[in-house]
Amino acid sequence: MYHRPSLSPNPRRWAYPTTSNNLGRNRKADKNIHLNRCSISPECISKFNELKLNKKIKYIIYKLTDDFKEIVVEETSEDGDWDAFREKLVNAQSKNKAGKVGKGPRYAVYDFNYDLASGEGSRSKITFIAWSPDDAGIQPKMVYASSKDALKRSLNGIAVEFQANDEDDIEYQSVLGKVSKGLA
Repeated sequence: MYHRPSLSPNPRRWAYPTTSNNLGRNRKADKNIHLNRCSISPECISKFNELKLNKKIKYIIYKLTDDFKEIVVEETSEDGDWDAFREKLVNAQSKNKAGKVGKGPRYAVYDFNYDLASGEGSRSKITFIAWSPDDAGIQPKMVYASSKDALKRSLNGIAVEFQANDEDDIEYQSVLGKVSKGLA
């Protein structure tokens, strides 16, 4: 609920919500929230540009470092084998701050090629996948979710983006349907 504007000497008084956590009232605390975002390694952007322009790399898998401070390239491949790519996502592991290892989220970019069912030729779409398995740890999932947009904004040229939470979401036919919008 917002305060109504009043004739008080503080014209900004009405702009802040009246919530129990007082977001917006403590500028220093708000600034610290934004400082917790992770950085993006320059290699992430250069490998993406190689995939986009040179068409040699078929996919890139990105991960957060163990301290959750930077997004880095985990792996690139010139082999477009979907099943090998899928297995790498399914078997990805992450540590939480306590050091416990478990299933882990990842970001991936895949240069997806498909033929149109109408016979009008083939298409290629650069696809961004945010892989966050349901049985991954809560902390890695939260950090990956909060840093996804920063990575996406730095990668210019993504045609399709989707969130995958279980193995069925990254089956070839499922992804083909999303990427081609049912035209393949």
